[in-house]
Amino acid sequence: MEIDKAIGESDDRRLKTKYNNAIYVIKRALALYSIEEVAFSFNGGKDSTVLLHLLRAGYFLHKMEQKCSNGGLTSFPIRTIYFENSSAFPEINSFTYDTASSYGLQLDIISSDFKSGLEKLLKANPIRAIFLGVRIGDPTAVGQEQFSPSSPGWPPFMRVNPILDWSYRDVWAFILTCKVQYCSLYDQGYTSIGSIHDTVPNALLSISDSSCKEKFKPAYLLSDGRLERAGRAKKFSPSIATVRNGSGDVDSHKSSVLVASAIAVGEEILFGTVEDQLGLSLCRKIHSIGWSVSQTIVVRNDVSCLLLKLSQNAFLAEFKHLSFSFSLETPFFVDLSLYQKDSVAEEVERRKSTNDMVFIYGGVGPLHSDVTLAGVAKAFGVRLAPDEEFEEYLRHLISDHCTGDRNEMALLPEGITELLHHEKLVVPLIKCQNVIIFTATNATELDKEWDCLIELTRSPGLLSTMVPYVSKHLQTNLSDVETAQPLSKLCLEFPDLNIGCYRKSRKGPLLISFEGKDQTQIESAVESLCKKFHPGTFSEIH
Repeated sequence: MEIDKAIGESDDRRLKTKYNNAIYVIKRALALYSIEEVAFSFNGGKDSTVLLHLLRAGYFLHKMEQKCSNGGLTSFPIRTIYFENSSAFPEINSFTYDTASSYGLQLDIISSDFKSGLEKLLKANPIRAIFLGVRIGDPTAVGQEQFSPSSPGWPPFMRVNPILDWSYRDVWAFILTCKVQYCSLYDQGYTSIGSIHDTVPNALLSISDSSCKEKFKPAYLLSDGRLERAGRAKKFSPSIATVRNGSGDVDSHKSSVLVASAIAVGEEILFGTVEDQLGLSLCRKIHSIGWSVSQTIVVRNDVSCLLLKLSQNAFLAEFKHLSFSFSLETPFFVDLSLYQKDSVAEEVERRKSTNDMVFIYGGVGPLHSDVTLAGVAKAFGVRLAPDEEFEEYLRHLISDHCTGDRNEMALLPEGITELLHHEKLVVPLIKCQNVIIFTATNATELDKEWDCLIELTRSPGLLSTMVPYVSKHLQTNLSDVETAQPLSKLCLEFPDLNIGCYRKSRKGPLLISFEGKDQTQIESAVESLCKKFHPGTFSEIH
């Protein structure tokens, strides 16, 4: 079979691994279901084109193993579904029909919407499983595995996703290595094709030309696979502050109060082995941009999270006593974040819903105790999945120390991760919705990461800089008892101010701080307090 032969002759070890895993999933599905019970959803795009040829190879190899073939299969008996849409590109339709003719596909053309068309098809045919070209990063991929039952409210069938963990780079490596035909739109700069209403060529592939006509490089020359959907129309996404205040007014937005919390991950802090030098610095930084810190907390990185770092063989050896079984030949794509204790996950889940932003540091790396990313993934109900772009950064950083086909450090929360690039950072910051993960291990590194983050706030909706806090500090030799009632009444009189009291030593003076965003209010509060006592009772400290 030409596909299997082309992959076998390739020097691309990563592609071979992806191919072998995908073929295993296909052969497993063909062993579980009869040929009448499976179908293939084909839409003419690059992903389904790859899946078509993987299915051809998988079916051929499946038959070879059953000794049902003499080496030459002339037909492709898997039922193929094509959802015809009036807003589809003519090139997509043409390519689909030409491909069906070339490979003898049994094409079921459905003109209704996906769900109702699928219900009708499954009612008329004994289909139990459908092969889909879903990849991580697709909007529908979140929460799916290679074998995933259909969602509630949909007709029951098994979704089979052989290329779920393939990247944009893997797709084009397969197409170019196997020299298979693909839709001509990809040679015109389109990198992700939807409808004619929401898809344009990817501007990142634009070619500067003296002529008036705009030209584009082919899709396979896009260097950053994370930007494959840059040619798809985007809806406006309001900033965190706009959502919170329900208004787009800039002045009211900047004068409001946004709340953040800081989470440190590390048992060594709780054991008293090391001092948390980053927490105090981070609180000051958050405060400096006009945000309020609701809480700082230190959580354990539980030893049971060792599972996150186990290899496939180690996992099997560790759990060989359990009733379920794994084959060493099985592609290993277990959601290991589910096996950790919930210290990180519970705290992130609690804070992300009650704070505008959550900052977390510690527990990021290759060690068994580095469980922060897995905890964040679990808090959002997603799994850890390979991120090709982040993996490339790590390969440049640790080069020879990066072993195997898959770098476990490059597993990031699926479908919610955004990498924040800055030229001063060796690796980008990691943002998962309203959670920002720092990789800093000391105050100097945190300073650098924070400064880069602040520069990146120019991007809408990332981290709004608010009106800064202003403050005033007094000291007095009065006792706590003498000041308690007047200060309590003052807090009720000025609810928008934070009025705090503390002593540096038991016999030292009482220090009173007034903090808020309105200097006039602070002056009024200070004046009101001073009027309650004899002149000279309080002195201002700078």
